[in-house]
Amino acid sequence: MPCLSLGFLETLIVYVIVIAAIVAVIKLLLPPLDSFSPLGIPLGRIVMIILYAVIAIVIIYIIFALLACLLGAGPPFHALGR
Repeated sequence: MPCLSLGFLETLIVYVIVIAAIVAVIKLLLPPLDSFSPLGIPLGRIVMIILYAVIAIVIIYIIFALLACLLGAGPPFHALGR
């Protein structure tokens, strides 16, 4: 898939929607997780920190993939294709 084509944009939008859905489901499940945590450990907050770290890593990957595409290093998401 060439850089900045419709197929690339479709793949990028699908990944963003999937990530947003996963984040929404995890946020929905966090309040019950806090109520069942032993010894008062805030498990929900720990999961949210890990979730935000994973989101930041994905965003950084997408930014560098777009930069590589614009600088001529080839199409991004080569390992994530269909």
